[in-house]
Parts: sequence; C-alpha cells; structure tokens
Amino acid sequence: MTRIPTAPLLLGLAGLIPFVWGALTYLDGNLQAWGAQALGPRFVGPYVQLFYGSVILSFMSGVLWGFATKVDGSRAALGYVLSVLPALWAFFMTGGGPVSAGLNLMFGFAALLLLDAAFSRWGLTPPWWMQLRILLTVIVLACLSVGVFL
Repeated sequence: MTRIPTAPLLLGLAGLIPFVWGALTYLDGNLQAWGAQALGPRFVGPYVQLFYGSVILSFMSGVLWGFATKVDGSRAALGYVLSVLPALWAFFMTGGGPVSAGLNLMFGFAALLLLDAAFSRWGLTPPWWMQLRILLTVIVLACLSVGVFL
C-alpha cells in the first residue's frame, strides 16, 4: 500500500466536517439548537449534509473528469461520460425530503466509490487514491446513515 500524502489526507478529512457536524447535530438536540442559533438552521442536522453532499458529488465529477483527460479515444470518452454521473445524480436525486435525499446521496457516494475503483484500475489515479477514497466514503456513509436510519 502506498502512503496517502499528508495534504490530500488532511484536506479530505477536513472535507468530512460538514458530514460529521450534521450527524452530531442530528443526534444532540442541544448542539442542534446552538448550531441553528449560531450558524442558521440550514447548517445543522441533515440539511447541511444534504446540501454539502450534493456539492461534493459534483466536485468529484470534476475530479473524475480530470482523470479522464489522461487518456485518449474511446477510453477518454467513456471516462468523460462516467465522470458526469455523480453530479447528475446529485442534481436529480436529492429532492423529496431529507430521508429519501439522504438515502440517494448514500447510493451516490457508494456508486462514486465504484467509479473511483474503475478509474484507479485504468491507471488514471494516484496510487494512494483508493485508500483515501475508501476511508472518506466509509465516514460519509456512516454520517449520512444517521439522518436516514435513526
């Protein structure tokens, strides 16, 4: 296994803050009340997770697009097509209330991990990519599950 470089690891972990914060404020009514008062109601509970999750799926589409630029021809075309799927998923599937939107985000992040694996298998990602993506995805799915299943 290749060691994840410090900068991507720290930035990836920092990117989990809204997911973790959302789960904590969902579980703790006092923290949710404080967060809603201090930050606003859309920055607590599932609301912060749903909005931020859509942003991150869209961001990851851009990351995959960048990986697709490393090849030519039909493989590049396939990479570009696959790269837009997370953003489209987020756009079309995160309405309908916090539980269904959260569940759809969970499916989106799980599918993104499969796309990450495909791009990694094609040799388009850094060697440490899957270690980072698995770590981050597991935490995201755990945090989203709080709003979906509890």
